[in-house]
Amino acid sequence: MRAAAIFSDRMVLQREKPITVWGDGAEGRCVTVTLGGVCASGVVSAGKWRVTLPPMPAADNLTMTIACGAIEIVFHEIAVGEVWLCGGQSNMEFEIRNEQNGKALLETLTPECGVRYFYTPKQRMIDDGFEQMLRSTAWQTASPEQAQAWSAVGLYFAMEIAKKLGVTVGLIGCNWGGTSASCWVSRDILEERGSLHPYLSEYAAAVEGKTEAEMIAAYDEYEAYQTKWYEAYSALMQTAPETTWEAAQAKLGASRYPGPMGIKNECRPCGLYETMLRQVCPYTLRGFLFYQGESDDCKPQTYETLLEGLIGCWRRDWEDPALPFLNVQLPMFRYAHDPDWGHWCLIREAQMRVYEKLRHTGLAVIPDCGALDDLHPADKAPVGHRLALQALYMVYHRIPEEAACAPMYRSSYVQGHTMVIETVHASEGFRLTGAPSGFMLAGADGKAYPASAVFGRNQILLTAEQVPEPVSARYAWANYAPVTVFGMNGLPLAPFRTDAAGCGWGKSAESTANCT
Repeated sequence: MRAAAIFSDRMVLQREKPITVWGDGAEGRCVTVTLGGVCASGVVSAGKWRVTLPPMPAADNLTMTIACGAIEIVFHEIAVGEVWLCGGQSNMEFEIRNEQNGKALLETLTPECGVRYFYTPKQRMIDDGFEQMLRSTAWQTASPEQAQAWSAVGLYFAMEIAKKLGVTVGLIGCNWGGTSASCWVSRDILEERGSLHPYLSEYAAAVEGKTEAEMIAAYDEYEAYQTKWYEAYSALMQTAPETTWEAAQAKLGASRYPGPMGIKNECRPCGLYETMLRQVCPYTLRGFLFYQGESDDCKPQTYETLLEGLIGCWRRDWEDPALPFLNVQLPMFRYAHDPDWGHWCLIREAQMRVYEKLRHTGLAVIPDCGALDDLHPADKAPVGHRLALQALYMVYHRIPEEAACAPMYRSSYVQGHTMVIETVHASEGFRLTGAPSGFMLAGADGKAYPASAVFGRNQILLTAEQVPEPVSARYAWANYAPVTVFGMNGLPLAPFRTDAAGCGWGKSAESTANCT
């Protein structure tokens, strides 16, 4: 008899919700779980057992006993508090030791900060070593040594929640850099939505005619090459940090990332759903934190469907259609040598639409947290803080909506030569950190021109001399643009467009906007 790998000493269990405990064992045997004097039992069926304990208040230093006949497993130093899963790709994975102020923060970390962490083992495929790898990790308490690889976004979020609520916060890191949202959903999510079929068909085409052994061998060869390549690249950056990506590849040979598609590639559709997410499901949670979208910018038109499917999939698997899902809208970014393709605008818009459409979702708006030519901005504190604001408003009801949410577009109308933009979450008006750039107006011809802006309470008045009869407006509609407009709550105005997709915006000679 065994408990699932996520159960260990020093774990954090979710307070005030039924607590699910599960594992495997001999068929027909009775398993009894005891926590804080409360017992519940279940019977092993098809090799699996699952027991549900009743809701418990916050607590510390508890012991859990799992008994099956003469076999007894005991876990110590358990806390009951708040549990959040940190999902997504590299900006969620981004480790605190690499964060802008991470080294200083690490020096101050002690268990008393009230945060613990479970790092889901990164596994590309289920093979003979899968189970051993799965059990190679355990819950960690905060210390300078143990917290090095924790998610920086998650840690900043959890420290704020722990301080505000006075309870221990547990984070489950379940993320992998460079991965599409399609890696983290069940196959039916992609099969049942026609617009998502390319994720499956492209994979099928890439592996056609290849055996599993051939796919594994090809990936192993790639991995050996890429490891040496990154070592050489790191050495080059130490001696010549000004080297561009193109120059580095000319000198070292081409990077082959992300490698040959196949069963061992972490980027394959639905793979990490099976090898990582399902291994921590259905651990009782308060909700999900999610920072992703960069790796789906090649298919921005279908990202809304994909993200909506992912949220539904995760809530279904955790058997809770109202489980909070707090998402991070992508920041400003483009590579300095690239044109502004405008595809990140569509990802941000998709994230906003899902937030507006689905209940029990939050959105941390962070356009000001991006960086030109840096896909991984080092300052993660604002991201964690804005996720915490969403939780404190939406989940814990500790702060009002306006204190938690960024100003957002709601509607517009034309009044004479002026386009009137109505917003929410700016009832006290706006403040500027520089010239209010990024506003564009277009008339019926679709030609866009920079607009002047006058700000009021939940209202922005836009005019442009070249557009006497405005039809539509956009703000910060670019992969990368300056962000200078904030609500009085300190949160940035979210990028928006008033026009529907495909309505024919063009570029005038004077326009600096990248239009889709």
